Formats: sequence, C-alpha cells, structure tokens
Amino acid sequence: MRLVQVTIPSGKRETILRALDDEGVDYVVSDETSGREYAAIAYVPLPTAAVEDVLEVLREAGLGDDAYTVVMEASTVVSRRFEELEAEYEESEDPERIAREELTSAASELAPSGTTYVAMTLLSALIATAGLLLDSPAVVVGSMVIAPLVGPALSASVGTVVDDQTMFRRGVKLQVLGVVVAIASATVFALLVKYGHLVTPIDQITDIREVSERVAPDFLSLVVGIGAGAAGIVSLISGISTALVGVMIAAALIPPAATVGIALAWGDPLAALGSSVLVLVNLLSINLAALVVLWYAGYRPTHWFREDQARTATLTRIAVLVVTIVVLSVFLGGVTFDSFQRANVEDQLRTDAAGVVESTDADLDDVDIELLDVQVRHSNTAIFRRATGLSVTVGVTPGETVSGLADRIDALADETAGHDIDTRVEYVPTETASG
Repeated sequence: MRLVQVTIPSGKRETILRALDDEGVDYVVSDETSGREYAAIAYVPLPTAAVEDVLEVLREAGLGDDAYTVVMEASTVVSRRFEELEAEYEESEDPERIAREELTSAASELAPSGTTYVAMTLLSALIATAGLLLDSPAVVVGSMVIAPLVGPALSASVGTVVDDQTMFRRGVKLQVLGVVVAIASATVFALLVKYGHLVTPIDQITDIREVSERVAPDFLSLVVGIGAGAAGIVSLISGISTALVGVMIAAALIPPAATVGIALAWGDPLAALGSSVLVLVNLLSINLAALVVLWYAGYRPTHWFREDQARTATLTRIAVLVVTIVVLSVFLGGVTFDSFQRANVEDQLRTDAAGVVESTDADLDDVDIELLDVQVRHSNTAIFRRATGLSVTVGVTPGETVSGLADRIDALADETAGHDIDTRVEYVPTETASG
C-alpha cells in the first residue's frame, strides 16, 4: 500500500477533491500556508495497484506536472473505505503492479553514478577474473554479487516504454561502458597474472572448467539472458527487491566478459570470439525481455499524445534486438549443432569399442575380457572441437593377453569419426571371485 501526498494548486482545490470523492478514496486535506501558489496538501492512502489510476484521474482534474506528488510506502492503513478499495483492486490482473511514476523513480535509482558504477564494475571484473583462473565457482559467484549491472539494463527499457529519452540513453551508455570496463580490466589483470606467474602455468585456458563453460555458447544462452531480463523487470514492477535478480543479470554478463579478457591475454582468438558472442547475446536478450514484459504490463507515457511515439520506439528497438540476436544465433546454432554432433560421435565411439570387446570376448574361450572405460580425446580448440583420440581400458584374465584389439577398434573409430583417430587400448588384469 502507498501514501500519496499531492500539493493542490490554487483554484484547483474543489475540482481535485471532487475527483478523489468520485474515486471513492479516503483522504485528508491540510491548508498550505507557505505563501506559494498551492492551496492545500492532500494525503491519500491507496492500494499499490490504485496509485497509477488515481494519479491519472488527478491529472485529468487539473493537477499539472509542476505540482509536487510524493508516493511513499505505507505499512498499515486502518479504514473501512480503504479496505473496500483494496478489495476492489485485489481483483485486478496484477494487484502488486506499481505505478508508472514509481517505476521510473525506481529505475533511475538503480543506475548508480558514473564513478561508482565504473569502480564497482571494475572490482567485479577483477574478482571474476581471479575466480575463473583459480577455477573457483565461489569466487565467481562473489563477483556477481557486487556487480551494478541490473540498473542500466532495466532503466534503458523503462526509458523506452515511458518515452524518457534521457533515461534510455543513460541506460544504454552505462551498459556499453560496463561491458568495456569489464573486458578491459579483465584483460589487463589477466596479463599481469600470466606474466607475473601468479598462477600455475596454463597452456590452454579451456582446460579450466570455469573458463571452458563460457567459450562455447549455444541456444541455451538465450534462455539465460531472456530469463534474467524478464525476472529483473518483473521484480521491478512488483516493487520487490531486485538484489537477487541483479546477481542473475550479473551472472549473464560479468563472468563471460572476464573470460573475454582472459582469452585476449592468453592469445586465444576462438575463445575470445565465443565468449564475446555470449556477452552480446546475454546483453541483448536481457534488454529484449525487459522491453517485452514492460510493454505487455501496460506501461505507457504520462501523456496520451506521446504514446504513439513510445510505441514506435519500443517496436523499433525490439525489432533491432531481435534481428541482432538472430544474426548472432547463426553462431549459437553452429555451436549447438557441433555439440550435438560431437555427442553423437562420442556415443557411437563408445558403442563401437563395446561391440568389439564383446565380440572378442565371445570368440575367446579361455580369456575373459571386460570393457572398463572409454575416454574420447578432443582437439584443444575453444569451440568446434573434434575427436582426435580414443582411450579404451579393458580388463583381462590375469596372465593372459589379447592381440589385435586396438586395430579393430581403431578401424571402426576412424569410420565413425570420418577421419583418423589415435586409438589406445590399456589392459588391466582383473579377477572375479567365484562366489
């Protein structure tokens, strides 16, 4: 619930109070004695969902933009008429939906000042880079907590739907600045770590699990970005804390941006490309989801004659975001297809090895052979990896040997992979108890 304080201009008192009476809301009026152009101040307790409708009625009654309107959160209101009004609005589609004025104010407050924003983004990127190089998920999560990226991501979308160009431009500017600062600081820090020998020498950064997870984005990356953007804007329009959702938005941006910096420092262009695409896809998906949810929720500019302008801007920006995401999806599709194909090849290689071992076991009467493990080795590229080797471990009866198994498995593996594969077979003496 909210307490709305409205300064009533001179000459508008009766009209505005009559409008409040027509809406069936409780209010208290006190005379304004400061000698300014205001006649009175009205204090109006309202359900959260009623604030926007009542303010619209007051504007139609003559409350101009030069009047002071303060909306505050109220913990308790004891009034029969208020309870009736609250019951009426609880039947609306979204009783927790905050007013447009609260939305714009909350979005503005989420975007910090430039200096604070740059400092917090830089620190977040440095911590994320350290966490990735240490292969520590806990440190990476910690970097997300302090990242201030949720504000710019949401304020740009809010500025679009309410036709606030200043808010929109600031949101976009801060988003671009944040990504640039994160990548640049991560690159410099990663270079210091590499040439200062602050970690164990790393030949391939994709050998680090936390890094490898962010260099080959597929279509699931769209789900992460869209989900983060939708959750962020839903939390904002519901008037609840965006702190936890902000961590999700930071998770979609800060670690991938730090991965770009690490890849640049280690001179791995494919890893840098893959993680850069991931950053862009997540950033665009967050903005797209926020825009769609805000427009669907019914937020529009204050004045009706600006609604067409806001609609045009919203649809144009949605179209640009969709087209850009579709273009980037060519890369995502390639990675997704490559992952699917690689998984199929791995499954078939394991099936081939199992089949050869089983048939060999059936042909030998005095020797028992059992497949223990199959490992597929891949090329050391960040993306579009292919199978290069096969390591097969088999158990055999102690004191017995088997010949020709590696050649038989290798012939099938080469055919399955479509190229030459290095096949190794390791024999492990195994004995099974008779009981």
